[in-house]
Amino acid sequence: MFNKETYIQRRNRLKKEIGKGILLFLGNNESGMNYTDNTYHFRQDSTFLYFFGSDYAGLSALIDIDEDREIIFGDELTIDDIVWMGTQPTIREKSASVGITATAPTAQLSDYLNKAVQQGRRIHYLPPYRGEHQVTLLRLLGIAPEAQVAGASTELIRAVVGQRNYKSAEEIREIEEAVNISADMHIRAMQLVRPGMKECEIAAAVTEVALQNGGQLSFPVIATINGQTLHNHYHGNILHEGQLLLLDAGAENGMHYSGDLSSTIPVSKHFTEQQKTIYQIALQAHQAAVAALRPGIPFKEVHLIAARTIAEGMKSIGLMKGDPDEAARSGAYALFFPCGLGHMMGLDVHDMENLGEVWVGYNGQPKSTQFGFKSLRLARPLEPGFVFTIEPGIYFIPELIDYWRSEKRFCEFIQYDKLEPWKGFSGIRNEEDYLITPDGARRLGKYKPMTIGEVEGMK
Repeated sequence: MFNKETYIQRRNRLKKEIGKGILLFLGNNESGMNYTDNTYHFRQDSTFLYFFGSDYAGLSALIDIDEDREIIFGDELTIDDIVWMGTQPTIREKSASVGITATAPTAQLSDYLNKAVQQGRRIHYLPPYRGEHQVTLLRLLGIAPEAQVAGASTELIRAVVGQRNYKSAEEIREIEEAVNISADMHIRAMQLVRPGMKECEIAAAVTEVALQNGGQLSFPVIATINGQTLHNHYHGNILHEGQLLLLDAGAENGMHYSGDLSSTIPVSKHFTEQQKTIYQIALQAHQAAVAALRPGIPFKEVHLIAARTIAEGMKSIGLMKGDPDEAARSGAYALFFPCGLGHMMGLDVHDMENLGEVWVGYNGQPKSTQFGFKSLRLARPLEPGFVFTIEPGIYFIPELIDYWRSEKRFCEFIQYDKLEPWKGFSGIRNEEDYLITPDGARRLGKYKPMTIGEVEGMK
């Protein structure tokens, strides 16, 4: 937990930004895996953490701007709870540590909000992403679940995004700790990968690194020989000579800040010549994107730089043709790079995705609906304090190749006849995390091996 002044300042800024009304924040509850007492690992709502710091289940909070009141609602542990969970700080003690003196039982939240509704006062809430939140909003405010996202407060969303998008120095220290742990996860994998292992062994090894360092995973591990499937969480395959393992894994540190890195590792001691060719093109796209990072440049332009570099590389080996710049802007590149270049990162690995990419990554501007560009989570001009990933990749997705060919898409750019031998290649992705500074950009955390020689040298 940060110093209580940090949380006080955050809430004061929020009150000033919104101006009037009541701000309602719902913390997370425990969630049962297959029965009530067998729960998933508890993770507090990130916005609740940001403004109220309390990493405990069963809490809600409100900020009454008009009456200048801040209250945390929750129920104290019973003796039965203490028997199973041990002694914990009281809600009043938890609240005082973030500068809040007023607390109340959960049941009083409904009374407070009912009175406010009768007075015609505005109650701001954020879009719910859990079923428990939908039920709570229905009970507290009478809003049907299907209407809750549309009814969420745009003013509150924008105000929260306007704070959380800009990482403070103390937040950056936490993020770097998470990235350092994440780098160790990838280094461990590079050292371990060899023929005969199972994907699940690699997933277990990198998870161990996160837990050993007092953290958790920031998202479920991707450790797969089928790198052409962008979010592949299946870990049942055995690694064989000549294959690639794509690892996308990150740690969440004790303060719940995230790291997010990707590596592509040869199962054999060395990459094949074919693998080296594609790996180097992807690496060049990565390096070109990083070189372009600076305050003021729209991230969409950085994405296009990576896309153009991939198109140039694929043209050089005969898989594309035509003008690489036009291939990038038209979307033809997306046959090989169908996802976005990166996303915001912080307390969430995809920071504030529950609040909407149109606000977090686009500052309210509409997103493209075109294949490839529609998966770009960040497009707005970059500003000091932004933390995000850089993760271009090259993927050979047989189903997508066949579909585009049947539709005769971008035949002026794509050499479909030459793609047949590549359908079983899988995919390649490398990923790092960056901070925009006043005069450029800085990679966060320790260096993870990236070049062909560096990765091979780890085996």
